[in-house]
Amino acid sequence: MKKLIFTLLAFVTLCACTHSLAKNEVKFTTTAGDIIVKLYDETPLHRDNFLKLAREGAYDSVLFHRVIKDFMIQTGDPNSKTAGEGVTLGSGGPGYTVPAEIVYPQTYHKKGALAAARQGDNVNPAKNSSGSQFYIAVGKVYTDEELVQVEERMQEMSKQSLFYSIVTEYTDTLTAMKMANDQTGLLALQTTIMDRVSAEATKLPTVKIPEDLKKVYKTIGGVPFLDTQYTVFGEVVKGLNIVDSIAAVKCNGSDRPLVDIRILKVEVGK
Repeated sequence: MKKLIFTLLAFVTLCACTHSLAKNEVKFTTTAGDIIVKLYDETPLHRDNFLKLAREGAYDSVLFHRVIKDFMIQTGDPNSKTAGEGVTLGSGGPGYTVPAEIVYPQTYHKKGALAAARQGDNVNPAKNSSGSQFYIAVGKVYTDEELVQVEERMQEMSKQSLFYSIVTEYTDTLTAMKMANDQTGLLALQTTIMDRVSAEATKLPTVKIPEDLKKVYKTIGGVPFLDTQYTVFGEVVKGLNIVDSIAAVKCNGSDRPLVDIRILKVEVGK
């Protein structure tokens, strides 16, 4: 009887400690512990690309190369697999980008959100995502007053995005004027661009964080000012404590951890 009870307890313990991966779930075994993420069906391009890379082993042995306390942890740079100590990382990828799938407010930057890294609006006004690099949001818990400030910041970011999208329309003209050293033309074009930005900015919708999202940001926390700017395509379902432990490590001036934190292997749910 005692042997039977012991076996039963061992079985229960085993069941409690394992997590059978479901469809669209991915498990990262890292040097800091295991993290399991669930990918959203609302962002199919990012979901399918992520699963493809995971199955191909693209994430095996990559580092968490950018870690910022109370903000996020970033990985997915293939160059990090063999990077030496202190090497600055973050420019590597598979050679393509993924079209933005910003589905706000259905997907947003709550703590544990899985999102795609990308280049800035000045070179990427379409907000296309990196082909492989991603981050997990950590952030902080916000007050009502802080969320008002976040809304104001998001409004300014919308205006900035508008500016870069308009500038992109004049790229060829700007290049030609610079090559010709046409200072008069450049000043006139600058006025034209700024006039357009001012006029079209008045048509931008007023940014308001939905009340249900505010509740999450005031309790669980996250990084709300990144909403509408980056594609969120999943979330951590197990191992958020591991994410916290990674976010707390000491880093150098380039935000790379002083002691390497590596994804050892990746498993994909069936």
